[in-house]
Amino acid sequence: MDRLQNTVRPYAWGSTTAIPALLGEQPTGEPQAEMWIGAHPGAPSRLDRHHGPATLDQVIAADPERELGPAAVARFGPGLPFLLKVLAAGQPLSIQAHPTLAQARSGFAAEEEAGIPVDAPHRNYKDANHKPELICALDEFEGLCGFREPTDAAALMASLGVPALDPLIDILRSKPAPEALADALAHILSMTGAKADRTVTEVAGAVEAAADGDPTGALAGYAFAAREFPGDTGLIAALLLNHIRLQPGEALYLGAGIPHAYLRGTGVEIMANSDNVLRCGLTPKHIDIPELLRVVVFEPTAPDVLRPAAAADGEHHYPVPIDEFRLSRYTLGAEPAVLDGRAPQILLCTEGAVRLTGADGETLDLARGQSAFLPATGTDTAVAGPGATLFRATVTL
Repeated sequence: MDRLQNTVRPYAWGSTTAIPALLGEQPTGEPQAEMWIGAHPGAPSRLDRHHGPATLDQVIAADPERELGPAAVARFGPGLPFLLKVLAAGQPLSIQAHPTLAQARSGFAAEEEAGIPVDAPHRNYKDANHKPELICALDEFEGLCGFREPTDAAALMASLGVPALDPLIDILRSKPAPEALADALAHILSMTGAKADRTVTEVAGAVEAAADGDPTGALAGYAFAAREFPGDTGLIAALLLNHIRLQPGEALYLGAGIPHAYLRGTGVEIMANSDNVLRCGLTPKHIDIPELLRVVVFEPTAPDVLRPAAAADGEHHYPVPIDEFRLSRYTLGAEPAVLDGRAPQILLCTEGAVRLTGADGETLDLARGQSAFLPATGTDTAVAGPGATLFRATVTL
């Protein structure tokens, strides 16, 4: 077992306080958006073995079967198939969607063939993998997820009393759901010029005024996005999406093609090991409208909040329909929890302190904010720490 040293990404939307508080550090005043815990080449975790410091991707590449286990390598290939993060949003992230595996493979191959540099601002596909993800709230977490029913979105827009939205309202009320949502989003993304600027300004003002009477509801979330991204037509696209508020311990799974945006809050996020994002608003970054419309699934989707009950050993398991990752949250009691060692796993302590004890008697202590990598040794690991909270990321074999 290895303690990990992780990279914090300073994206502009990050909270200035949440990750420093988790790590027991003084804030620097700069945003700290994501702490990456894993083997993604963009910011791999570091560990210190007897031969000296190395990164987790290098250690795995040197002997995949020893680190990941033969079963995981046969199932997922010679790399860690998931990436764990602590995400701390002080401002909204862009509205976005992620491709299916087939879309990612074809999109990546096409951009490679076209010679588009991987770091080019207009590049869509950074790798050939899909990016399903799960977010579990550490504090109250607010976001947007999935399309509303078109008639519900039309009613919300009509309640704002902005005449410029009437064409959108007509689209949403007059067509079958998939066609209505696709046409409405395409209409929004095509809005440009002075007329679009006036419409966004009017919608922002109407949302702000309406939110005064509902300071904790959906309109307050939209008003927050409007203040953070003035003049961005993504505000109108946001009105098509469900507003959601997660309480600590609650989680949300996001599959391919589901439009979503995180507004504010801190959570533990796990995803397939990919960085493929198609954006559609609340961002200054590139928006590829044709590719976005090809990837998005235009179906109303009610957010399915996961609220698992604790098992006897304190495990809360968040079920997902894929095998590349499996996330559990442990609330440890008087008796240690026993973790199966047949698959690779990453452990993250978010409250209290824990002690890991391997079958050979090796121990490793983790304080709040610390993490560890456990290779697939085939032997169990005991985890003790009454009152502590521990997240476990692994795969399903």
